[in-house]
Amino acid sequence: MSKKNILAVDDEEHILELIDYNLSNAGYQVVRAETGEEAIKILGEQKIDLALLDLMLPGIDGIDVLKNIRSSSKLKNLPVIILTAKSDEISKVVGLEVGADDYLSKPFGVHELIARIKAVLRRTEGSLQVQDEEMEEKLVIDHIVINKTRRVVSINGEEIELSLKEFELLYLLAKNKGIVFSRDSLLEKIWGYDYYGETRTVDVHIRNLRKKIEEDDNNPVYIKTIRGVGYKFS
Repeated sequence: MSKKNILAVDDEEHILELIDYNLSNAGYQVVRAETGEEAIKILGEQKIDLALLDLMLPGIDGIDVLKNIRSSSKLKNLPVIILTAKSDEISKVVGLEVGADDYLSKPFGVHELIARIKAVLRRTEGSLQVQDEEMEEKLVIDHIVINKTRRVVSINGEEIELSLKEFELLYLLAKNKGIVFSRDSLLEKIWGYDYYGETRTVDVHIRNLRKKIEEDDNNPVYIKTIRGVGYKFS
């Protein structure tokens, strides 16, 4: 199996060296970029399987690079893990709202970084399309069709854009209609590791989902908040 290509974008050379050294030892191929402009150029020229994106970059910052990725027909499904300063809560939330699949606060541990990368790649590897539509796994709820095999969601026949984690959340809730999931259990099931109680991550993704599937006044409320507990699909 060929090595996965990881794009590491950071303006701090020692962080790039840390990422490059440890990911290379873990079996990944690392491509470095120190600016947003350089990252966009690389993404347009090379095959990248996942991007590690620092938000605080000179010139084009990480948020704008992420917007560029999500607006590109070629790159829109690229897994992105954002890197943030631990105290930079606003940027973290903005990154998730723009479409990041995960985030990691600086300073971070190498083992945690590799675990995050593996978790995100494991989910994206299940997105390969199959040729036989009869073999596809779908959920149909009212006018919403959730195609797990292709990782596509459509409303009234029109495809809507969801990030990887938004799709995973929607599928889990819809498949278990009526069951209440706590924020902690959603963190564990969707992110696959201990998030140390940062349940705001779930709230941000749920808010994004609601905007996308309930924004039309004619659409019913699908995702309900159970006060003091979590969420359910109803």
